[in-house]
Amino acid sequence: MPYISRLSVFLTHFFLLLTIVLKAAPIIYVNQVAFDAKGAKMAVVRNDVKLTRETAFTLINTSGKVEFSGTLSKAEQINEWAKGVYFYQANFSSFIKSGKYKVSVRINGKQYLSAEFEVGEDALAKSTIPSIIGYYNKQRANTPTELEVDKAVILYGSNKTADVRGGWCDASGDVSKYFSHLAYANYMSPQQIPLVTWSMVNAVQTIPALLNKLGAYNNMVNEALWGGDYIMRSLSKEGYFYMTVFSYFSKDPKARRIVGLRANSVTTDEYQCAFREGGGMGIAALARISHLKKDGEFKSAEYLTAAKRAYDHLKVNNTKYDDDGKENIIDDYCALMAATELWIATDSSFYHEEASKRAQNIEKRMSSAGYFITNDTGRPFWHASDAGLPIIALCRYLNKENNPDDRSAALSVIKKALDYNLRVTSEVNNPFGYARQTFKLSDKIQNGFFIPHENETGWWWQGENARLGSLSTAALIGGRLVYPEKGGWGVKKELAVYASDQISWILGCNPYNKCFMYQFGKNNVPYMSSSFGHGSGKGGISNGITGKEGNVDGSGIDFKTEDKGNEWRWTEQWLPHAAWFLQAITAMAQPE
Repeated sequence: MPYISRLSVFLTHFFLLLTIVLKAAPIIYVNQVAFDAKGAKMAVVRNDVKLTRETAFTLINTSGKVEFSGTLSKAEQINEWAKGVYFYQANFSSFIKSGKYKVSVRINGKQYLSAEFEVGEDALAKSTIPSIIGYYNKQRANTPTELEVDKAVILYGSNKTADVRGGWCDASGDVSKYFSHLAYANYMSPQQIPLVTWSMVNAVQTIPALLNKLGAYNNMVNEALWGGDYIMRSLSKEGYFYMTVFSYFSKDPKARRIVGLRANSVTTDEYQCAFREGGGMGIAALARISHLKKDGEFKSAEYLTAAKRAYDHLKVNNTKYDDDGKENIIDDYCALMAATELWIATDSSFYHEEASKRAQNIEKRMSSAGYFITNDTGRPFWHASDAGLPIIALCRYLNKENNPDDRSAALSVIKKALDYNLRVTSEVNNPFGYARQTFKLSDKIQNGFFIPHENETGWWWQGENARLGSLSTAALIGGRLVYPEKGGWGVKKELAVYASDQISWILGCNPYNKCFMYQFGKNNVPYMSSSFGHGSGKGGISNGITGKEGNVDGSGIDFKTEDKGNEWRWTEQWLPHAAWFLQAITAMAQPE
């Protein structure tokens, strides 16, 4: 062989070997906290070189003994996230033995291990609920300074004041208090303090035996009452709720004002909550908490009376408070929650009729494709926080609705929505099972993993861990109505996998190997401090992963712990994340 040819062959083999050597070591991504024995369970293995043969994986216990063996799935690639990289699923859903384990994979003669996790009956709820309650307790706006200034907070643009003591600080970097924000954008309002309160009462009523077993029942009730009392104080004498107590991110507590918010922290006197701006969920939380027959700072009966008064006010005035003067799907599902809880609490035909109208409105917003329509001009409904709430509101309504025609219509819509969620999530390579969504950008309807960064707010986008919790909850409670199966979580396999995948992503089975529940798992985000001694708390959940910064359509993938002050998009804890997580694990632990 000529010298040049031999040199060429040598260099080819040398660079091929160098390429293999420089490839990153395999990584095993897994929920770093716990799996419920009766639920779906999966890890994801990343390898930079495609495996050439069928590869086994095992579960090993703390003493190194193999407890389960399986085979990795076929290779999948998501070039939008990691070009040229291969991902494999390790499914061990059939494994139910309680204990602590790691996933083990042997590649090219070398063993690789995942983070440790637990498997057990109701393991997720048992391991996290006490800390979730503790997180909210730490987020209480109850320092002496806060309680003193909040006794008389000025209403923006006036010399009037209101007593708005209590509630929870919104995020690990923001001590403001919100019923909702982003109201000016009309289509993106999240539910905040009222959602937290409702989620706690939901847990108390759904899994009381488990909460008692954990010694957490009374703590959960007390935390819910703390939220209910704040909602009561936020109800104006006119009958609307004050939307926001804003700190202006100032260390001066006297800077706080009751405000409406626009982009870039511009404040206004539009602080009245519409149904979609926290008003509907505020009513729902008060009506539901009245069922507990427990007194906080207010009497149990007062919660219900206030809920009725607030509903009467919004029935007349809601569109005055909607920024564009028009109701959309967020008004519908929040008003449905309000009317349903009042109907359950009172058995009044008036609230039954109100709930039925709102359910029908939501049903009319179902597209032929299976996603909801937000408004009257064809905008698909997508939401960074509450994407599962239309389904959950219909499910709550069906807890009491017995009319066959009304039940059939609602069930049909729930089924279409869940079918869509499964279909849009599985239509591309998606080894992590991350919930995908449909949105409209530049008049083009498209599907993607993350919300578009170019949207009606003009600036707001962040990690979507709350959205994942809401969709996990919807898959379980909706699935039990339209796709019931015995055993497991009471739903068909595909929905159980979907629900589990969203929670596992939050707890570490994601491409950044991050457990977003603080002080759980192996890899957390950095601590974030805030005023009055608040900040990141154990059991709180950070925003999480987004599309690539700079991509207006939310394509690509991004997570940063430092970004010149903008790292909050990924690392900041936010009230709705833990609330939706609580709802999801409550649904998982719900007795059959």
